[in-house]
Amino acid sequence: MTDAVALAQSYAATEAVKTQQALQIEMMKQQAGSDAAVVDLLQQGAEQQKAMLPVGQGGTVDITA
Repeated sequence: MTDAVALAQSYAATEAVKTQQALQIEMMKQQAGSDAAVVDLLQQGAEQQKAMLPVGQGGTVDITA
């Protein structure tokens, strides 16, 4: 009977680890999606800032001054 209990405990522990790993993977996927959304938002903001500059401004910077 003790072998059966040990086997059941081992199986339960293995299933718990599988569940934990699946949850970690899902959380990493969601974080990556969130990070990509932030990057997209920042890029859109940068494009809008460029659109607000007068013609000829912001294209080059005179570093000799």
